Amino acid sequence: MANETIMIVDDDVNICKLLRLYLEKEKYETVIINDGLDAVNAFAEIKPDLILLDVMLPGLDGWQVCRKIRNTSNVPIVMLSAKGETFDKVLGLELGADDYVVKPFETKEVLARIKAVLRRSVSAVADQIKEVHYDNLSINLTNYELKVGGVHVDTPPKELELIFHLASNPNRVFTRDQLLDEVWGFDYYGDSRTVDVHVKRLREKLEGVSDKWDLKTVWSVGYKFETKD
Repeated sequence: MANETIMIVDDDVNICKLLRLYLEKEKYETVIINDGLDAVNAFAEIKPDLILLDVMLPGLDGWQVCRKIRNTSNVPIVMLSAKGETFDKVLGLELGADDYVVKPFETKEVLARIKAVLRRSVSAVADQIKEVHYDNLSINLTNYELKVGGVHVDTPPKELELIFHLASNPNRVFTRDQLLDEVWGFDYYGDSRTVDVHVKRLREKLEGVSDKWDLKTVWSVGYKFETKD
């Protein structure tokens, strides 16, 4: 299950319904807003992981919405517009949009662009946060070092990248395919049991280390790094 919430901002009801249908098939959460001013006002409450933003909107146009959101947030924004001229694309990107899709569009292309933008966003966050700490656990991605109870534990790179990715997003559930895509760095069409093998090896290293966190299986879905009060 993809936990990402996507805010669809478009005044075309049919386009909104189509995008919602395809996005929810991919297990994204969706919120539809048909007015630019409403989108700005609702943004802080919704806290979406990505915004699909039409240019021609009532209230405030997409350029204004993008500018206002960029004043306070780096949330990924994909512009949707019937304006396909180079000037419009450049303007959108200069205002801080991460991508620009011209209408009419193929829904599969929009989905691919969403996944690519979210993947880049996750990578950017990982680049900024190179170390995470929990009770009796330290994961340093700069030095590729795992410490359990203050003791260095030899860990293969992919295992360390996997636990770092999970621990950097506590209590968030990832499917196996998401982990393959975001940790291994490519769309993986082979055997998703690769993730299971790495998780099993990590559990052997982390078993009984702390009662304040746990590497949990979410049955029929995937895995999460669960923190406890």
